[in-house]
Amino acid sequence: MEAVDWIIVAVYFAAMIALGFWYQRRASRDLNAYFLGDKSIHWLALAMSGSVSNFDITGTMWIVSILFVLGFKSMWHHWMWGFLMGAFFLAYMGKWVRRSNVMTAAEWMLTRFGRGPAGVFARMTYAIMAVITLTSFIGYAFQGIGKFASVYVPLERVAEMTSAVWLQDLCTHHEGAVLAIAIMGATTLYVLVGGLYSVVVTDVVQTIILTAGGIVIAYIAWARVTPEALAALPADWTSLAIPWRIEAFAGAENAAFEFFGAMVILWVVKGLLLNAGGPAQMYDFQRFLAARNARDAAKVGAAWSIFLIVRWAMAAGIALLALTTFSGTGDPEKVMPMVLRDCMPAGVRGLVLAGLFAAFMSTFSSTVNSAASFIVRDIWQPLERYRPDDRQAVRFSYFATVFVVLFGIAAGSLAESIAQIWNWIMMALGAAVLVPNVLRWYWWRMNGWGYSAGTLAGLLLSLAVLFRPEMPAWWSFALISGASLGISAAVSVLTPPVDREILVNFYNSVRPFGLWGAVREETGLRGKEAADASESAWLAVVNVVLGMVVIACIYLAPMYLVGRWYKPAAACLGVAGAAAGVMYFTWYRNLPRD
Repeated sequence: MEAVDWIIVAVYFAAMIALGFWYQRRASRDLNAYFLGDKSIHWLALAMSGSVSNFDITGTMWIVSILFVLGFKSMWHHWMWGFLMGAFFLAYMGKWVRRSNVMTAAEWMLTRFGRGPAGVFARMTYAIMAVITLTSFIGYAFQGIGKFASVYVPLERVAEMTSAVWLQDLCTHHEGAVLAIAIMGATTLYVLVGGLYSVVVTDVVQTIILTAGGIVIAYIAWARVTPEALAALPADWTSLAIPWRIEAFAGAENAAFEFFGAMVILWVVKGLLLNAGGPAQMYDFQRFLAARNARDAAKVGAAWSIFLIVRWAMAAGIALLALTTFSGTGDPEKVMPMVLRDCMPAGVRGLVLAGLFAAFMSTFSSTVNSAASFIVRDIWQPLERYRPDDRQAVRFSYFATVFVVLFGIAAGSLAESIAQIWNWIMMALGAAVLVPNVLRWYWWRMNGWGYSAGTLAGLLLSLAVLFRPEMPAWWSFALISGASLGISAAVSVLTPPVDREILVNFYNSVRPFGLWGAVREETGLRGKEAADASESAWLAVVNVVLGMVVIACIYLAPMYLVGRWYKPAAACLGVAGAAAGVMYFTWYRNLPRD
């Protein structure tokens, strides 16, 4: 690291913290301002904030490591976390969330299940689940940022300069943890004072920096990788074909990918259910609730994926540099920081690092802000005997923010790798709430008791999986999601349904499709109105399919382009353009009025 690199990174951190303090007064006015930005933020800014929040440094390290191991077949792995979620957001889910008109995803439970005991219990259950999930994401981020920073910051020099034994031990044996805590502390500072205003504004700045850094990395990879070096890659490295079994992984470190075909089925099913259940990362939900109206919410969903294009070009570039010009490392999760350290020129390295730290800070800030909103709005306020004023609630949110960060750091310190904690979050913890989240949107008979019972049962099973690390992912996923489905459905049927007036109001406001026929008959929709509701369901499905085609192709095209595979890149762009042209008529011209 040269002096100019350190200066760029230092200036960036100082500017982001200053922005948080700049927005402190505006954000601290009330909870609507603190957590939803008064619902006055432009849809493009919300899309930039949401997409860059998914552009996290830990996840990018994981993407690079999987691409390094599997090649382009790794794209199937990303179905696990619903990487085509933008298609669902733009087609219908963004509008549904915004029409709910609440402050948090947990408060949405009252809109769906009513304010009686069942609805209140469902709200509390979702809030607890959300806080656990978001805290786990902070632990996941802790693992990644520690590994990333330890490649650049030589803490062993600090150990040489001090005689304190405890400090020497920290700097030599726990350098990743020390660096992660320092970076998380700086990020927490601007989240703490600025709320969603500072999160979104800094996310816009971070998107610009991150996009510039990603383009630089992709260009350097394109310029350095020669045809001779590319010829040395495995023959099927750029193939998307799905082999049922990869024998080379049998009994090896990557044995989890041996039966690749079976895993692809699992990943695709999980991803489709995840996206159909609504925004999954909790802070995603917040971005759509903060939109000015349903039309803007749909636009947020459409633009969401566009700002992530550069991430895939950057990941492909780093993986190609690692495979063709870099000697490698024993830990695939450290491939990205080591390649950037050794392959980027001074100054450019500082810009790239600032961009990647921007990715970390945006994801971390969104996660923390969302977790604090659940604690304040859905756990603390309902339990208060008196109704605290908004300024008291904002002050309590500061405490909630610090609590979430400290608990997440503690959870992250227990994990051994990024992959370990990520796989548990996705395949075990994610399975706990997967089916109840789907049923709540599409089945009118689902009630608060059923949602709570299915979620809590899944949560207990996901925690039990922690003590059985040898259990295959497909078995734990099937067990947890199957048990959650059975318990949710049984409890809903065996307990009284949601009050009809609540269901009718929810249907009239949100206009969901699925198994809502019994409720639709009571809304007074007849003739053309009923036909329009049915037609919109088919139109939503068509737009989801078209949206997935567009998103997959615009992600793949720059990846092929970086590796000089121009024909498949052009083919991807052609398919994406054709599908987008159809969507102008099936989606854009059918958006809700302003």
